[in-house]
Amino acid sequence: MQYCKESAPVVQLLATLTGCVRRLCSGQELSLPSIHSLPSSVLCVVKTAFTHCKDSESVYYGHLHLISDLLQSMFKETYSLQKQLMELVDLISIDSASTEDDITYMVSVIHTVLEICSVISNMDHALHANTWKFIIKQSLKHHSLLQCHLKHSDILSGLCKDILLSFDSCLQLAEQMKVSEIQEGTDFRLFQKTVKLCRFFANSLVHYTKEFRACLSDSCSQLHQLFLQIYSKFPPSLYAPEILEIHQDEISQVFLVALDPLITQLLPFSPFMERVLSENLGLPPEQQLPQCLLLLTIMDKLSSQPEEVQTLWNTGKSLSLLSALFLSFQQCCGELSLPVCLPQVLSAGQPAVPITLYHYVCVHLCSFIASTLPSHFPQLERALLEAVLGSSMITSLLAMDSWCFLARYGTAELCAHHVNVIAHLVKAWPSDCSQVPALGVLLRRMLFLMAPEHQVEFAGEFPPEELENLAVWQHVSLRALSPDLRARVASQLCSAGLGRCRQWLNGGRALGGLPPVNTALSALLAACSSADAPLEAELKTSVLGVLSQFWSFLQAKQVSDEPCLQKTLCLLLHLLEVFIQALDAQLMTQVFALQSSLLQLHPPDHVRLAMLDFLSSMGKVFIPQEAQRQVVPQLSCLFASLLADQTWLIHQHALEAFTHFAEETRHEDVVPWCLNSEEAKNKVVNFLAKTRQVEETREARTERLKQERITWSAQVLKVDGELESTGEPVAKRACHPPSEEQYKAAVGTMEGAVEAVKLLLQKGPPPGWLAVKLEALHAAMATLRDSLR
Repeated sequence: MQYCKESAPVVQLLATLTGCVRRLCSGQELSLPSIHSLPSSVLCVVKTAFTHCKDSESVYYGHLHLISDLLQSMFKETYSLQKQLMELVDLISIDSASTEDDITYMVSVIHTVLEICSVISNMDHALHANTWKFIIKQSLKHHSLLQCHLKHSDILSGLCKDILLSFDSCLQLAEQMKVSEIQEGTDFRLFQKTVKLCRFFANSLVHYTKEFRACLSDSCSQLHQLFLQIYSKFPPSLYAPEILEIHQDEISQVFLVALDPLITQLLPFSPFMERVLSENLGLPPEQQLPQCLLLLTIMDKLSSQPEEVQTLWNTGKSLSLLSALFLSFQQCCGELSLPVCLPQVLSAGQPAVPITLYHYVCVHLCSFIASTLPSHFPQLERALLEAVLGSSMITSLLAMDSWCFLARYGTAELCAHHVNVIAHLVKAWPSDCSQVPALGVLLRRMLFLMAPEHQVEFAGEFPPEELENLAVWQHVSLRALSPDLRARVASQLCSAGLGRCRQWLNGGRALGGLPPVNTALSALLAACSSADAPLEAELKTSVLGVLSQFWSFLQAKQVSDEPCLQKTLCLLLHLLEVFIQALDAQLMTQVFALQSSLLQLHPPDHVRLAMLDFLSSMGKVFIPQEAQRQVVPQLSCLFASLLADQTWLIHQHALEAFTHFAEETRHEDVVPWCLNSEEAKNKVVNFLAKTRQVEETREARTERLKQERITWSAQVLKVDGELESTGEPVAKRACHPPSEEQYKAAVGTMEGAVEAVKLLLQKGPPPGWLAVKLEALHAAMATLRDSLR
């Protein structure tokens, strides 16, 4: 009862004040000086009353039920009082003749109403919206007078905060409806009202930003964050809640569409550009995709903007728009791996279809490139080149796809110019530079897009017969050239490549001189693998003769220790694939003996992949009778070991290579020897049946990708030098006992080596040291035999 006695007079006071304000509204002439003290006093009462209602649960504890009716009356009267006061203030106008005190007072009223907004944000949707409507209306009504006095950052911060709160409420309601599977009723009506409230706030923000953009320099980070936070909580973000598609469409069509014009308004605003294109945003993982999508939205809008606005974004301050997109894109590793899909209209008049994030970015990026002004091409070319040369493979591929689009969309002269620039870069950089392969892939693709006459000019600019140009031609597919030019270039490449190889083989064979030889072998591979018809018999004999000389001196231990020799071995194996039908028994025996020995030394992945490519091609050839005894056991042991490899990439490639070999080979009896365990047989059977070993749910995959992104981000920081080394030693790898396959492969290697020596003895007298070496090997074999007893 005591609470009721204290609160009842307050309700009466509120009603009395409402009547007074209403009476004033009915007056004929109103001016700010005539009611100077009223608005601020009434607003103070309103704010206090609303705060009391908001805090009533904590104020009255367990007695709330005794006073709930009175509190409801207090809220209604306060609501009426505020509404009446806003009508009164709306009747008053200030102009250029108004005093500084009048302007200050009006600003004070707006700021006080802004404080009330923060109190009532969760109390009543209509009240909240009307209060904000008053703030925006009065600010715009007296724009010229109040512009320099309003706290724009506070008003904008309040709007952004309320947008996010309302948006979160929408998502919570949508999530509840998905869980409850109830699409009608109170929750759905409340959801629709909340979405409309979001739209109202978005429209208010758009109007306010349009009028006061010049004053919002300090608020650009808030506006940027608003976009990022909204899109981080909305599909296709990995961090968005699970909601139904019908609710996604409602939010998108009612709220997000209303927010879209804000980006257009901010495009000419330099501080916003500087914020969005900042090089060190330090965004959390959930905001990386929203940043990428925001940049794409800006790209889509930029072509309709004046040239000065396009220049603003395409030149940037620390980054250009295109460079920022590539930087942002490479942060979206989780979304690219899943992959997430976005709707895109691919054909005019057709409905939007879901496409992967990579496809979506590529489509919008190519559209942006097509609309780029000629004066901005230096920035475009620089951004594309930096992305191609960057550390992210997927970003490099995106840049290559975009560059190839530019080559097709632009003039033939532009394509020829770019090909020449890329070729000069390839030629100028050391062959072991990690960025050369990416340029080589781009050069290979671009040559297909050149006009025939420009291809002839390219061959003249980089004559294939000159050794220094082999570094360029090794990356080229001769299939891109016209038949006549292709034949001429292939012949010149073979002559130059063979000459370089013979020069090294007939010299001291120093390892330091091997990189140019690898380049020559790579150019030979490009020429031989791109030939339309089989090489001339004389040229084929020359190539095989040179290849045989390499195999005669290669040793497994030396190859295992020297990266340059590993590259040589890979190139030799790829060349042998081209001439697989022409291998004689001796060369085949040497090749398998070396591979078997090398596999015991655990060569790196790229060497094992080259081995698998060669093994796959063995299905095309009939193994000579005199070589079967050595080659067949080694072939089966190599396949068995590689099929049992624990590296997923090697294992997958081994399954593909073995399947290809088994389908083509005439040595059917070899196939079961390669599968020497039930586990290997089951894996091959599952691979052929396309059976997944582990079925991962989308939810589990999403969570795994989130964790992988954290690991990836930490690794990037480490590479960039932002993480200090812990100084701890690298953990030792666990030692595993050798498998039966390894023993078989080792014994097969020894047998193959013995047969190779026999063949050599048949062809000519042995060197003097051979007898001594064989005696030492005999003693070593005896020691091994005794150790088994």
